[in-house]
Amino acid sequence: MNTYFQQVNRYLTMVAQQENEQINHVAKLIVKRLVQGGIIQLFGSGHSMLLAQECYFRAGGLVPVKPIHIESLMLHQGARQSSQNEKKQSFLASYKDQLQFDDKDVCIIISTSANNPVPIDMAIYAKEAGAHTISLQSLAYQHQPSRHPTGKRLEDIVDDVLNTHVPLGDGVLTVDELQYGPVSTVLGAALLNALFARIIEVLHEQGASLPVFASSNLGNTNNDELIDQYGQRIHF
Repeated sequence: MNTYFQQVNRYLTMVAQQENEQINHVAKLIVKRLVQGGIIQLFGSGHSMLLAQECYFRAGGLVPVKPIHIESLMLHQGARQSSQNEKKQSFLASYKDQLQFDDKDVCIIISTSANNPVPIDMAIYAKEAGAHTISLQSLAYQHQPSRHPTGKRLEDIVDDVLNTHVPLGDGVLTVDELQYGPVSTVLGAALLNALFARIIEVLHEQGASLPVFASSNLGNTNNDELIDQYGQRIHF
């Protein structure tokens, strides 16, 4: 087998074994807020923004999912710019009024290193609004110093942590001391989809309605009705 696949399988097994209990715990907390009318908001900068978009408007995925878009933190506006902006202290302050958190919401903040000011500020703002905050991060980085003026890292701020177990430097392969073969997107996407699958299962166990998108390629769906239900807070 290709060595990259071997390493991905090794890490996926590790995440499945070590994070299963936490996934179940977090899923039950999120269900409580969803049944009260809350939504799940996801935020990330750079490549982490790809994961914030992963669960949005997906066949087989939850409907009440909203990625938080800040263009100057996204790759298509300039990769170097997004990286530089994420590290700037107080950068997010000028966007605070654009954020739309409700006290029934959940905010998942995605940052592998979890030490840059922007994701930490997003967690602070979400908590101030009463949202339940969850980080998707790698605790392999937890000894890396924070760049936030408080000296705190993301795991110090949020209510719950989902650990991706991504190794320092992201790559799982080496040649001549060169690290390559990044896994943060693969592991992050798998962990998020496992969490959302568990949320759907818990909703079903409780007899609640299941706000899940069906594939429009397979015939008639009730997707339009679900979009109407959440359309006031989520742009589809």
